[in-house]
Amino acid sequence: MTTATLPLKTRARQRRYLSALRTWRGLAGLALVGVVALAGLLAPLLTDTDPNAQSALALAGPSSAHPFGTDDLGRDLFSRVLHGIGTDLALIVTAVPIGALLGCAAALLAATSRWADLAVQRAFDLLLAFPGLILGLAVTAVLGPGRWPVVIVIALAEIPGFGRQLRAGILVQREREYALAARLGGASRARVLLRHIVPNAVDPLIVQTAVALSLGVFIEGALSFLGLGVRPPEPTLGSILSQSVAYLTTDPAFAAAPLAATTALVLGFTLIAEALNRGIRR
Repeated sequence: MTTATLPLKTRARQRRYLSALRTWRGLAGLALVGVVALAGLLAPLLTDTDPNAQSALALAGPSSAHPFGTDDLGRDLFSRVLHGIGTDLALIVTAVPIGALLGCAAALLAATSRWADLAVQRAFDLLLAFPGLILGLAVTAVLGPGRWPVVIVIALAEIPGFGRQLRAGILVQREREYALAARLGGASRARVLLRHIVPNAVDPLIVQTAVALSLGVFIEGALSFLGLGVRPPEPTLGSILSQSVAYLTTDPAFAAAPLAATTALVLGFTLIAEALNRGIRR
């Protein structure tokens, strides 16, 4: 593979991604994520109600003043859900790239030698041995609940996924003819890896990113649901759902909006991942 062919391959890869996202799965996923994300980003413009302001209207039903009703402390659910979406997305968009960078760096380290590969694989196994909630318990036991502990837990949970995807791609690509030709041409091991092999092993990472975003929504929601996430009274979708559990029989509308937003995000990212995976496999 010559230098001149790389831009052509990059453009072809971009066209393949765009074609995949134009399918019904891709468009549906983008629409779901886009609507929810836009609502979270525009929360200060869509409502001027303080999400933490309490009132005497506890568990009030939907009205013109409170479109989603109020929670058990009289706080406006419309405002809390919108700001909760913004909080969730900020945490996930921060944590997933950190996990991706660490996982990919570990995969590149594993490609340098047999012993490094063995050490990295054992590190991945160690992380996979602890589910996200167990990691959350361990991290919050040391750091306490808050934004950064949630980011750390999500990032740690994402490292093995990205690392194993890139490692598998490197193992496949380094035996291809173009990699062998580059080595025979005198290219250094690092140049062959970074200039030739890695650019051809990134396709699964694109799919993994969408999967990781979906997983991040689950982890953040679970931590907040258990009271291990962002400190109250700052709203998150998981914390609102946790508060609504005690009122599911008397006020099921309490849980409807945060549950719908969480479902839309997870389903949207899942559809995007499936569309990209189908497009890459063509």
